[in-house]
Amino acid sequence: MTVFLLLGGSECVVSVRPRPWPKPDPQVAAAIQAIYRGRREVPLAVRVRDRLGELFPDASFVEAFGRAGKPGWSPGRLALVTVLQKAASLTDRQAADEVRENLAWKYALGLGLEDPGFDHSVLSEFRSRVVTHGLEERVLDLLLERLRTLDLLASGGSQRTDSTHIVAAVRDLNRLELAGESVRAALNALAAACPDWVDQVLVVDDWASRYADRIDTWRLPSSRAGQNELALHYAQDGFTLLQAVHAPGSPAWLRELSAVQTLRCVLVQNYTRTADRAGRLRIRRRERAEDGGDGLPPAPSRLASPYDTDTRWSAKRDLFWNGYKLHVSETCHPQADGDRPTRPNLITNVTTTCSTLPDSRALEAIHQALHRRHLLPARHYLDSGYPSADLIVSCARTYGIALVTAVLLDTSRQAKAQQGFAAHDFTVDWDGSQAVCPAGKASATWNDVVQEGVAKTVVSFAALDCVPCPVKQQCTSSRKGRRLSLYPRELTEAIRTARAQQQDGTWQRDYALRAGVEGTVRQATHTTGLRRAPYRFRFSAQPVSCRFAG
Repeated sequence: MTVFLLLGGSECVVSVRPRPWPKPDPQVAAAIQAIYRGRREVPLAVRVRDRLGELFPDASFVEAFGRAGKPGWSPGRLALVTVLQKAASLTDRQAADEVRENLAWKYALGLGLEDPGFDHSVLSEFRSRVVTHGLEERVLDLLLERLRTLDLLASGGSQRTDSTHIVAAVRDLNRLELAGESVRAALNALAAACPDWVDQVLVVDDWASRYADRIDTWRLPSSRAGQNELALHYAQDGFTLLQAVHAPGSPAWLRELSAVQTLRCVLVQNYTRTADRAGRLRIRRRERAEDGGDGLPPAPSRLASPYDTDTRWSAKRDLFWNGYKLHVSETCHPQADGDRPTRPNLITNVTTTCSTLPDSRALEAIHQALHRRHLLPARHYLDSGYPSADLIVSCARTYGIALVTAVLLDTSRQAKAQQGFAAHDFTVDWDGSQAVCPAGKASATWNDVVQEGVAKTVVSFAALDCVPCPVKQQCTSSRKGRRLSLYPRELTEAIRTARAQQQDGTWQRDYALRAGVEGTVRQATHTTGLRRAPYRFRFSAQPVSCRFAG
């Protein structure tokens, strides 16, 4: 295995060959036993090694590394260090110090008293290699596999899932700041990647003073007119920069830089360029369509930062944030009053999605991950943001999972007012392609249609039956007959059954089990600090004040 370490500014190639972990050093084990015998609780690191043994074998990370170079540290033990580091909320430097000084950590890692450990930069490089090769979930997979062998986890049973917001590790930028900072990020990336080309091509007045410091609201004009003028300056500078990068004499690889691609996307999303009768290009800011503008892109595709192109602005009730959404799943065990569950509640899956992705769209990915780990539940407790009629049916058919969830109630006028006849008051004969209203009249037409890409059945009642009906006011305000828009049979029956069940007191007491996942989410956010993303993608930036002197 090959690990690239940056030590003292030089790059050296280090290899790690998979091998079993050493047993705890006898001297360290004796010291641990003497210190904690009958006095205090044994540290977490010691309990992990005693109960779980070699939890993360080196071979599980072999695909992320090469096979040549100077011998280095075990990736499996680095994975354990990373877990202990996060549990104790330590920096990389502090975690490296714990490896050198903490007897409990030496015991867990199988190190001797005199082992010097490693430089703290090894941890950052290890995480980078893991992310680059898509092994982010390998540690969780190995842990869950070990818990399965200890009979603490199994497929079937009950699980619950909830989502929470994650704030990105970037500044919150308004549209004006975003435009200016995107130009600045592209300039810094170009200056770092090809300084000679920058010196020869980008000689533009005012760029040095405009982009020397980060774009900040506190230094921007306070008047609306001044802000609009500055926004156009940012756009003109951005388009000038893109034109220079795409010029025939410029290196073609410059236009492939991430910062340049991001700048192009930001300009397209926030500005329009049109040619007047004289052929001159006019740049205008995009405004919302409802305000008479050209329209802004939808939130799922709208960039919020040039330094993290995955983060998005999103809203949920009274919460408004820039970042991501995290879905946490854990086992749960229904229990009688006074009884304790025989197994602990254990997290089985963690899924990070775009903040604008609805919870219902994330459920399939969650079930696929649980299926891969052989940990699919028989009953899955969810809040009302996850289910739909289609998901209730498809989860039961594909995975054999019963979704225990509060589905949204009927939103028709009659159902909201709780007066009159809602859709569930009609008797539907699917085999006979006919519906019967509460007054006993049969439907006149039965048509299978597609509405907004969704297959539905439209059932209509004859005006001759509805207009003279004595209970018409309780049924419809239409001058014609009543119409019903039904989902396919399986979906309609599933949603009607779910709505009927959630009115039952026994179901509601069972559904109360779902609320426990909120405590798990809170524990995760407070213990690991995951409310705020710890990392972001950063461009290698160089000062631009000396490169765009004009």
